[in-house]
Amino acid sequence: MRILFLNPTGQIGGAETSLLALVAGLRKLNPSWEFNLITGEEGPLLAKAVALGAKVEVLPFPLSLAGTGDSGLGGGAMWKRTVERAAMLRGGFASCGYARRLSAAIRRIQPGVIHTNGFKMHLLGSWAAPRKMPIVFHIHDYVSTRALSGRLLRASMKRSAALVANSNSVAADLAKTIPGAARIVPIYNAVDLGHFTPQGKEMDLDAACDLPPVLPGTIRVGLVATFARWKGHLTFLRALSLLPEHTKIRGYVIGGPIYRTSGSQYSFTEIRDEAARLGIAQRVGFTGIVEDPAGAIRALDIIVHASTAPEPFGMVIAEAMACGKALIVSNAGGAAEIFEDGITALGHAPGDALTLAGQIGRLSRNGELRTRLGVNARNAAESRFNPDRMADRFSTLYREVAAQPSPLGIACEPALQ
Repeated sequence: MRILFLNPTGQIGGAETSLLALVAGLRKLNPSWEFNLITGEEGPLLAKAVALGAKVEVLPFPLSLAGTGDSGLGGGAMWKRTVERAAMLRGGFASCGYARRLSAAIRRIQPGVIHTNGFKMHLLGSWAAPRKMPIVFHIHDYVSTRALSGRLLRASMKRSAALVANSNSVAADLAKTIPGAARIVPIYNAVDLGHFTPQGKEMDLDAACDLPPVLPGTIRVGLVATFARWKGHLTFLRALSLLPEHTKIRGYVIGGPIYRTSGSQYSFTEIRDEAARLGIAQRVGFTGIVEDPAGAIRALDIIVHASTAPEPFGMVIAEAMACGKALIVSNAGGAAEIFEDGITALGHAPGDALTLAGQIGRLSRNGELRTRLGVNARNAAESRFNPDRMADRFSTLYREVAAQPSPLGIACEPALQ
């Protein structure tokens, strides 16, 4: 079997972390298979894929296509939405030429199955692939929240042999938003359980943030996320500002902007200015994008997930659980499926800074609770986010669609347990 993965970015976000875990699991399960990866830009994803034995190629997006996206179209001033829609139109023209180049690359590689990872590649792959070549769309987002992309995706459904959703919540959204879609298969993302472990090297967060070392007994609380606007950075900062100043807590914002789509993410300036406005600039550090998230997670006492919109899955939740850390989760969407409130993590309502502050304070005062949640979380991660389990389900799916290249008809797999 020869699999071709199409991924829009060379940077590493949640979807790319899942992709790497999948390739690792597939390589272990099917050592004779060949794996190819085409991305729209350079980035650290390529080297990590090569290390897993994949053949990689960069087919650079034109600038107008790289900056195209409608994740930021839901709000903001009318003039801003008009500018963004104009950018999408320019990107649409550029995509025609790109699809021709991608088609040539696909015909040269001759994969048995194409696996697309991200809205741009779902569309471009469906346009570029030979008619009888099976395509699996790996859906990591709610299609219902993407007005234009959703319409384009619905128009491409006839080319998809199967849709893999990263949670039951995303699968339900697909079934509702795209009536008549191809087979929908919910498969949880996986985590490298040998790398994301409770034991291992810890990142020096204070040095990375250019801050003095914390005083003994200080609790380190961190938000680990890209700078996408719905990841809850402002909620996290507001929660920190609600904690008493004498509380021995230092906050950390771990991550940075990785997307090129206009309007979809905060800048460092916006995040830092908000911390200053709230009067907590001296109580929070900013690491930027880190090379090894596992080391950053292990250096924290409490991990905060603060997404203000329903999270399709929440890779950082799974990674923090695998590292055996105390975790606070924004309790909505797919994220609500992958933890048990009070057992493997604590929950809070999306955007509720006051409740989040209360949960941070509760965990900071109770080391026994932090330990218990961490142990339970690691045990749950070992069973639910195992790469071998993910690879087995994808292997079965690839074989099925390769044997029957045409779309398999309307169906929905049983819910994940």
